[in-house]
Amino acid sequence: MAQAIQRAINLIRLSAEHPLSLAEASDVLGVHKSTALRILQTLEAARFVRKTGAGTYVFGSGLIELSELALGSMDLRQFASGHLRQLQRQTGHTVHLAQLTGDEIVYVDKVDSPAFDAVKLPSRIGRAVSIYASAVGKVILAYLSREERDRLLAHVSFERYTATTFTDRDSLEAELTRVAERGWALDDGEHDAYVMCVATPVRDSRGKVIAAVSLTAIEVIATLDQLKEKLPLLLETSALISQELGFTPEPVAVPAPPVS
Repeated sequence: MAQAIQRAINLIRLSAEHPLSLAEASDVLGVHKSTALRILQTLEAARFVRKTGAGTYVFGSGLIELSELALGSMDLRQFASGHLRQLQRQTGHTVHLAQLTGDEIVYVDKVDSPAFDAVKLPSRIGRAVSIYASAVGKVILAYLSREERDRLLAHVSFERYTATTFTDRDSLEAELTRVAERGWALDDGEHDAYVMCVATPVRDSRGKVIAAVSLTAIEVIATLDQLKEKLPLLLETSALISQELGFTPEPVAVPAPPVS
């Protein structure tokens, strides 16, 4: 039974790589063509494979739907919780986890700092954050497709909260380009003048940025430069959460040593 299941798995994997003929499916399954046809028909009924007009079989939409359901059912907060609390202990500052939910970016977890600044921070779990005047918002925006970004910003009124707020689409786009290039965002008191923040992206198994982790403090506790000194820890935390979600970063190519 286990061998038969493994062969069926191999069959589905191969159907994702190239169209399979009945003869090839028979070889992969190790059964007669008539038996292979019945197995393919069963998989087709479940939409795990799809029969083409040429009579071959290709990867079906049913598995894609299952994958999407699995991704959607993952509890981001559960996977991130331990890493967020470790980061707070390492830095002493308030840690946020924010996620794109529908048309809003919402705080889904927060680990308060025991310092005085935790009392003053206005953020709370379940609260939407400014898309364009926050570090977590800019990190998530920076990695969205142009179509998705346009959709989210189409009805945004660029209100000036403080002297450092980005108040038009062009200046925000220039900042988002910088964020995408360096891999992190900052909030230099752009919504609340006294609140400083740095944020990094969280990716799912497909490499898509779905959330952001941030370190936040009021300026009398930590300046923006002091928060930026914690970026290595913040980047490590977001990378660990991404790994929990199944993301595997591309290997970095190591240049060959020069020939002497």
